[in-house]
Amino acid sequence: MPELPEVETVSQGLQKRTLGRRIVAVVIRHPGVIVGSPERFAAELEGRSIVSVRRKGKALALKLEAADAPPRYLLVRLGMTGQFTVSARDAPLEPHTHVLLALGEREELRFRDVRRFGRLRSCTRGEVEAVFDRLGPDAQQVTEEQFLSAMRARRGAIKSWLMNQQLLAGLGNIYADESLFVAGIHPLAQPGRVSALKARRLFRAVRKVLDHAVRLQGTSFRDYVDLEGRPGNYELRLRVYQRTGKPCRRCGRPIRRMVIAGRSSHFCPACQPRPRDVARMRGPRP
Repeated sequence: MPELPEVETVSQGLQKRTLGRRIVAVVIRHPGVIVGSPERFAAELEGRSIVSVRRKGKALALKLEAADAPPRYLLVRLGMTGQFTVSARDAPLEPHTHVLLALGEREELRFRDVRRFGRLRSCTRGEVEAVFDRLGPDAQQVTEEQFLSAMRARRGAIKSWLMNQQLLAGLGNIYADESLFVAGIHPLAQPGRVSALKARRLFRAVRKVLDHAVRLQGTSFRDYVDLEGRPGNYELRLRVYQRTGKPCRRCGRPIRRMVIAGRSSHFCPACQPRPRDVARMRGPRP
């Protein structure tokens, strides 16, 4: 599933390729990816120019303006397999391409989504702000004070806490695992019981991992590509995610996998020692 680095990469691509361009036509090939009326969605986007792109966590909002109407916003959630690419209008369509936004006569912005969990929605500014307000601080922009405050007195697994979008927006399985490894924290540690030193270490790890992943255009395992259709380059830098049984890049011990709240977690048992007080979990102990 695209996480913050992948969505930020798409955001940067949109800023380079679409700002100032007018959406001259909207073609909806599968209405299931549209929130609300497909006909209204098309009518509210056609004729408007893309003037800005904003991201919070994994959500994108493209501001659209027209001379004779209030601004509208295209709210984008890529879901698990969503892709945005800019293509020539006469280029063959790939399977599972559901929405086409024509940017003039020669190019179009295409939304493709194999599993169709992604969503596109035409919004007012107030509706966008309401969606963004429900999210926690953006994980790439959160301050240390905000981060530490959100950890205080929290129970449950710290891995689940990192992935709770209402507390910290943008992290998913990949970068939560990677950040915990860099910080040397077991995924079952409880946020409220982590020492102040390790909490600050985790804050720095999250920022470091995300910044590095953004510079390398994210991680591609299945469907993610950037706006030009290129895969991300961070996969070769992964330390624990989906490396079960492989040697830890730091100590050589085999990477282990466990399930927390139905999600796989990968960690090094030596570099991320299990604390005495851990969150309760179902199933066998790691």
